[in-house]
Amino acid sequence: MNTLADICAGLSTVSNKYNLEPSEQPTAEFASIVGALDNFMECVRYLNTRRSGGTILSLESEADVQDAIYLMLRPWVKDLIPEDPTGRVGNRYTIKDFVSASARTIIEAKFIRDKEHGKSISKELHDDIETYRHHSHCDNIVFFIYDPDTHIPDGDSLKRAIHVARVYDGRALNVLLIVKP
Repeated sequence: MNTLADICAGLSTVSNKYNLEPSEQPTAEFASIVGALDNFMECVRYLNTRRSGGTILSLESEADVQDAIYLMLRPWVKDLIPEDPTGRVGNRYTIKDFVSASARTIIEAKFIRDKEHGKSISKELHDDIETYRHHSHCDNIVFFIYDPDTHIPDGDSLKRAIHVARVYDGRALNVLLIVKP
């Protein structure tokens, strides 16, 4: 059970790590989501080295990554909704990987499958931001990218481009990017 001190420490850690402005302080639910995703590789490593039988959790596709994220988050984020369709924005529909109304957060998982996808992921993320910013339960977007073969050419540059202060129609939107491994 988390004490108030634990929750405050978690909020402070998230704020400091991602350089959030004071007006953008995260909720406890949001801090839990980011904290869990930051520990993704530790969970995968534990599962895959715990028994001598070999790999237990194989991450070979975006669906595999989504399943692992759901298993990690669902016990702590009670209102986590997987594959929530969004209304039509412009000329297309999209499906958000996960939504939590209590955390006011959309979580989008990506699996970098090849070098070309690694080079084009920035455009994909920006397109998602433009779509999801209209969602009524979205004050935060967390992009979780699993890039097992390091196909993203410059991860630091991508983080700088994605993790910036954003305001749309007077409303702040926090966008975080977590790249693993």
